[in-house]
Amino acid sequence: VHVDQDHFYFDISAMEKGEQMLKAEFRVFKLKRTHVSGRSDVKHFCKVEVYEILESGSKPQKKHLIASRLLSLYTEGWEVFNVTQTVSKWVGNSSSNHGFLITTTRVFNNRIEHNLVKFAKSQGALQESRNALLVLFTNSNKRRSSSFVPSSTSMSRRPRAAAVPSAKNQVTACHRRELYVDFRAIGWSGWIIYPSGYNAFYCRGSCLFPLGESLNATNHATVQSIVHTLKLSQDISTPCCVPDELKSLNLLYFDDKENVVLKNYKDMVATRCGCH
Repeated sequence: VHVDQDHFYFDISAMEKGEQMLKAEFRVFKLKRTHVSGRSDVKHFCKVEVYEILESGSKPQKKHLIASRLLSLYTEGWEVFNVTQTVSKWVGNSSSNHGFLITTTRVFNNRIEHNLVKFAKSQGALQESRNALLVLFTNSNKRRSSSFVPSSTSMSRRPRAAAVPSAKNQVTACHRRELYVDFRAIGWSGWIIYPSGYNAFYCRGSCLFPLGESLNATNHATVQSIVHTLKLSQDISTPCCVPDELKSLNLLYFDDKENVVLKNYKDMVATRCGCH
């Protein structure tokens, strides 16, 4: 058994007085293996555990398990852990914040192979967009993001977390708005008998990363938002806010032969919006 450990500390002192934290996410970027072992006894998965460090400098290190999952050795990407309860405790008592510890465990046939799993944490050698983050969602409609601070840095030199404007501060997140269509105003009253108009609704707003459940995002939109956020391609924009569900509308109208017809027209009313 071999265990690799990574220590991540975040300064959360930038939270304002009276601000209530609703959710906290620890986001870390798992790097792809550059060397693929040809040995058949190497497992393709490793066990990753996230701990809260209870006391700094104590040996053996006192820690509390927050989350655990299996990860493939050969994939690369963001891993998101819900750390709301732990960070809530830190907000109430800042002295209890000693950071997170990530351990990766691999079991071989009584053999040890080092550095199978690496997480982005070096601010100099890696892209800044891949640095570990602690994202706080608060009742002030701000999404606070605290960048990883290397554990070797002294406490007095650790920067404060900066407030990152959320979609609500600049452009409202994707949602449904009213759109009343007056058939007389668009010149259709000559052939439509009833109704005289209807509320079609429309979708408006941004689809910024991270895409929450309320945005009804497709898997494709989620991937696109990540590519856009990491600036991997200048041509990739954010996903679009469009109708996600539509319903039909009955129209009573005159046809070309001036017969009165009642017909059900599909996809006339936007009932839900989403990021696509």
